Amino acid sequence: FLSVTEELVRRRAEHNNCEIFSLEEISLHQHEIEKLEYLDKWCRDLKILYLQNNLIPKIENVGKLKKLEYLNVALNNIERIENLEGCEELKKLDLTANFIGELSSIEALKYNIHLKELFLVGNPCTEFEGYRQFVVATLHQLKCLDSKEIERSERIQALQNYSEVKQKIREQEQAYLLKRAREKEEAQRRMQERKDKKQKQMESKLGFDSSDSLQNKENHQAEGDREQETWRTVEDDEEDRRFWEEPTPYTPESRLETHRYIEEKRRAKDNIRESKKREKPLQTLVTAEGKVLNVNGPKLHFSLKDDEENNQIILDLAVYRHLDTSLLDVDVQPTYIRVLVKGKPFQLVLPEEVKPDSSSAKRSQTTGHLVVSMPKAKEIILAKQKVSTSIKESDCNTLQKNARSVQVEKLEVDPSKYSFPDVTKIIQKKERIGQGPIRLQPEKITETKKSYVDFENNEGV
Repeated sequence: FLSVTEELVRRRAEHNNCEIFSLEEISLHQHEIEKLEYLDKWCRDLKILYLQNNLIPKIENVGKLKKLEYLNVALNNIERIENLEGCEELKKLDLTANFIGELSSIEALKYNIHLKELFLVGNPCTEFEGYRQFVVATLHQLKCLDSKEIERSERIQALQNYSEVKQKIREQEQAYLLKRAREKEEAQRRMQERKDKKQKQMESKLGFDSSDSLQNKENHQAEGDREQETWRTVEDDEEDRRFWEEPTPYTPESRLETHRYIEEKRRAKDNIRESKKREKPLQTLVTAEGKVLNVNGPKLHFSLKDDEENNQIILDLAVYRHLDTSLLDVDVQPTYIRVLVKGKPFQLVLPEEVKPDSSSAKRSQTTGHLVVSMPKAKEIILAKQKVSTSIKESDCNTLQKNARSVQVEKLEVDPSKYSFPDVTKIIQKKERIGQGPIRLQPEKITETKKSYVDFENNEGV
């Protein structure tokens, strides 16, 4: 059975820096606790204690919590109110949806003089005739019962009929206790039948295995693994259907049996899952002949670039952005690279041999990608090419400048070598000559100039 452990208490004491000796409030609900212990030794200063929705059958080991003011043990298997006399400051007690049938056990709460609120909704005792009158008359300090305030007139009336109501409660209690005894016997019988059935199934399986020969076993394992799995699932489904459809009374035993059944099924599924993981064959990364294979186990996008300028190979692996870097393992070899992403291998054969010692791996801060830079092993020629390329670039620049200067010189015009018609003079001659053919007039003028160069104008002739 599960009980309160120190690890559990410290884990639930995060609000108090995991210190339990000075703890004043703790919530231990829904932890499948079957026994209440150690809290009165570890947490003496507790004021509020939540223990609802567990499997606690008995209130115990809380009597030394002198400062406890609120105790919540709803949805448990408690059948009796007891061991609370030492909780001197107890003001509120929640026992909703338990199995309290001994209503007379509330008399133990008389010593809790500060108790103001009590919750018993969902217990068998609430169905007794005179239940509320008995509780109101028994606990004089109580102010509220089952979320309903107790008025003064109600208490006076309950006290007047207290003896009669008490007698009725005693009779109903006896009948309930007899019923509970029968229910316990029935639960034990059902549990025994279930154990015998399981034992028979185990014996039949063992007998079947022992009767088979080794060859039959091998054939059976080779041929009928899938059939066996389907048979198991069908059998489990049938067992589940019988278990859940079988009518059973709501008792502490049936509640515990249901919890154990669910826990057993969960463990069986976990075992099957673990066995499948173990049986899963390991992925082949290198063949028996020593050939390295390309593997993409995590199914990630990637790119492999050949950076000739820097003489290196760059691998860009699209790792998930929010994946923690501690889940990545990079292994660079001269001819291949292997990256484990959450245990899944990514392996890639490189086109050239690289230097593993000079390689580097980085994560991109924007995309989260893994970038691995791997310098090539052959770097002599590529290193000279870097220098020559730089010289060539400078030479090209000078040649381009010279070409530009030559082109600029060609565009310049020397007026002594080239003559162009003066447009302004043509326009002036046109205005001076007037109407007439523009082409003939200048020819006559030039001819006269040429033919009569030595001519002298003599008026006497």
